[in-house]
Amino acid sequence: QVQLVESGGGLVQAGGSLRLSCAASGRTFSRYAMGWFRQAPGKEREFVATIMLSGGNTHYADSVKGRFTISRDNANNMVYLQMNSLKPEDTAVYYCAAGRFSTYPSLYDDWGQGTQVTVSS
Repeated sequence: QVQLVESGGGLVQAGGSLRLSCAASGRTFSRYAMGWFRQAPGKEREFVATIMLSGGNTHYADSVKGRFTISRDNANNMVYLQMNSLKPEDTAVYYCAAGRFSTYPSLYDDWGQGTQVTVSS
């Protein structure tokens, strides 16, 4: 397992940008695919983006494709989510997760505590 800590959330205007960071502990970070998920109040946890072990492949939810970019730095045990052109609908708690290259939360084993992203119109 890995321990994950998200940071970088905040309040932004629609159209703005944020970069979320996820710091992982442990030397096995590179063995996991990483994902970003989000959960809005009253909603189920929603897939945002995932990245393969080496960072060679990524997949995005249609709702964020073209606006968000997931990346990882295995040497520094970091994964990032660059969020551009933010919309109010992006408002949620964003979670970093380690597991399989998947859109399904159930296929991720370890989760961070989440970081709040609020986008105002």
